[in-house]
Amino acid sequence: MQIDSNLLGLIAAACTTLAFVPQVILIWRRRSAEGVSTGMYCVFCFGVFLWLVYGISIQAWPIAINNGITLVLACAVLIMKWRFR
Repeated sequence: MQIDSNLLGLIAAACTTLAFVPQVILIWRRRSAEGVSTGMYCVFCFGVFLWLVYGISIQAWPIAINNGITLVLACAVLIMKWRFR
């Protein structure tokens, strides 16, 4: 069985991107991000930003689009962490 690498990449990107949605919803509902590591999310957001730039630079749109979405979600967690202190 041969697997289409673009399809595999899209599925992997969708899974890792959608993994942030429950965290964002939980923090929003609780109005607390007490257990969230600020340092980890800052480094993670920077890394995702670099993946986004990389995806754009090589015109790999599945990488760019999904990392753009992940960046928004991860930054939302950081913003709520600071806002709900």
